[in-house]
Formats: sequence, C-alpha cells, structure tokens
Amino acid sequence: MRVLVTGGAGFIGSHLTDALLARGDEVAVVDDLSTGRPGRLADEAQLYKISVADPAELAAATADIGPDLICHLAAQIDVRASVTQPAADAEANVIGTVNVLEAARETGARVLLCSTGGALYGRDAPIPSLEDVLPLPESPYGVAKHCAEQYVVLYNRLHGTSHAVLRLANVYGPRQDPAGEAGVVAIFCAQVLAGERPTIFGDGRQTRDYVYIGDAIAALLAAADCGRPGTWNIGSGTEVSVLELAMVIGAVAGRELDPLFAPARPGELLRSALASERAGRDLGWAASTTLADGVARVYRWLEAGAPERASA
Repeated sequence: MRVLVTGGAGFIGSHLTDALLARGDEVAVVDDLSTGRPGRLADEAQLYKISVADPAELAAATADIGPDLICHLAAQIDVRASVTQPAADAEANVIGTVNVLEAARETGARVLLCSTGGALYGRDAPIPSLEDVLPLPESPYGVAKHCAEQYVVLYNRLHGTSHAVLRLANVYGPRQDPAGEAGVVAIFCAQVLAGERPTIFGDGRQTRDYVYIGDAIAALLAAADCGRPGTWNIGSGTEVSVLELAMVIGAVAGRELDPLFAPARPGELLRSALASERAGRDLGWAASTTLADGVARVYRWLEAGAPERASA
C-alpha cells in the first residue's frame, strides 16, 4: 500500500513507519515537528513538515502522496495541557481529525484513527472497559478524542467509507521522550538512571493499562490490513498501579526505589484498563510482551544513550 502517517516522526508514528516500510509499503509522513523528531525516521520515508490543523497544506500534501491508507496519529496528547488550554487541544485533536477525513475523502483513502482508551471511558466505567461502554471522559483531551471518533463514525455513515478507530492503552517503549509530559515508564527509568527519586502524583494507587510499542504496532498493522470499519481497544486488560510500576522498574535497575509524592493532577483517572477481546476476535491480536520485559527494554535503551533509531 501507499500509506500516509500523520505524526509519523513521533514515538508511535516512527515505529509504525518503520514497520510499514519493512513489509514493503510506500510511506510518507506528515508531522509539524513540534514534538516529532526527523532523526527517528528512516531515509525511505518522505517527510512533509505540515500541521494537520492546516487544511490547505494537508490537502495538497495528501493529493501529492495519493495514499491508500492514512494512519492518523498526529495529536495533542498531554492531559494537563488540555485542561489549561482546551481550545488548542480541540484544534489539534478535533479539527485536525476533520481535516484528515476531508483530505482522505478527496483522495479516496481509508483512515485509521489512533484514539485513547484510558482517557475516554471515565471514572465509572467497569474495569477492564469494553468498547460499548458509554464514554464519560474526565478531561478536555478525552472529550476531544471522543469527538474525533464520532467524526470517523459519521463519515462512514455519510460517505460509505471504511474508516476505523484504535483505542490505545498506555503505550510505552524505546523512542518515548523521557523528558515529555506523558510516558511514565520512560520518565521513571530516566530518573532512576540519573540517580533521582521518581515523582508520583497522588498516592500511587491509581492504575493504568500498559501495552508495549511492538504489540501496539502489531495491532495497527492488523487493523490496516483488515480493511473494515470498527472500533477496537488495544491493551493488556491488566491494571498496574504506579507503585507496582515503580517496583518493576526497581527490579530492572537492581535497587528498591524511594519515590517522591506530589499532589494528584486534575483530569486524570484513578483506574484504567482495556478489554481487548474484540481485537482478538476481529484482528487476531493480543498483547504478548510482559511488563517486566518491556520495561527492561526501555531501561536498556536509555542506558545506551536513547538512540533515536532504536527498534522495538
């Protein structure tokens, strides 16, 4: 296929770009490089420095590329930033998605939207959460992602397209920015390697569902090849508390961690885990990397100097 990856110079996007190239697809990347890094990209990937919030430039680039598939990963992903700047979050995550859908409509491309599982379902959702649970997000980021999903579903009804949505759990792995606002695995590992005490916001009993980057990419490829509309959770189905994660990282580092504690952050859930049986049934996908193995890979990557072209 000829594939366009928005946000393709980011953590997940660059791994997806590599996987698509490795199997013989032609790949172009759209990224405004606000957080993406060109050094993560293989030479074979054609890079367009464009924001998905710019409809004219995005439409022109998409027409030039002529993709069969658009994997839409470009997003504002910081929950805290969405709370303080909800309009900017909506511009990136809602308007950006509409612009991608319109560009795809003009070229006949199918769209695969990377959404969120953790920020979508809300505090009252059963754990692990199924795809048919009513979303009640607790942050502007979650609201924007839910709105983006609704546009995808609307375009399928309105235009007869076969766009699809993947609701990702907390993806982690090499290339994730340890200085970023998201990605607690990379952040904690970097702090431990620097001899610092990791900071836990809240009491540490809040839970998340961690899925390794290699497993997430396998799910994206399966959904790309499926060719049908659908919404799928992509996670392990297992709740892991921040305190438990700190213990796993301590075991990898060979020493017990002594974390600092800070006030809880607004807009963040206390519990989250995703039920992924539908992805297993429809896509033949299931997470296979244990948390201990995945954390060890992140730790060794950082220990090696965090090379931008590190593999999953």
